[in-house]
Amino acid sequence: MMNMQNMMKQAQKLQKQMEKSQAELAATEFTGTSAQDLVTVTFTGDKKLTAINFNPAVVDPEDVETLQDMTLQAINDALGKIDTATQKSLGAFAGKLPF
Repeated sequence: MMNMQNMMKQAQKLQKQMEKSQAELAATEFTGTSAQDLVTVTFTGDKKLTAINFNPAVVDPEDVETLQDMTLQAINDALGKIDTATQKSLGAFAGKLPF
């Protein structure tokens, strides 16, 4: 029975550490950029978009498609950074589970 209690304590400790890591990740800002940094976007670690910035050089009413493509590129860049940081931060807990 002692072994089960010890496992429960370890699981609770890991849960608190994981919650702390999730909160830290959510509070972190991630910036994604397009080619030549003409479009930048900022997300929080919980994938909430907080800013989109366009370099005036990219705003061409005759070529909206390029602006759209660059915006998608910047968003996907930022989301990729969040996924990498999430895996690095929270993936470590998978190996520490006591069961």
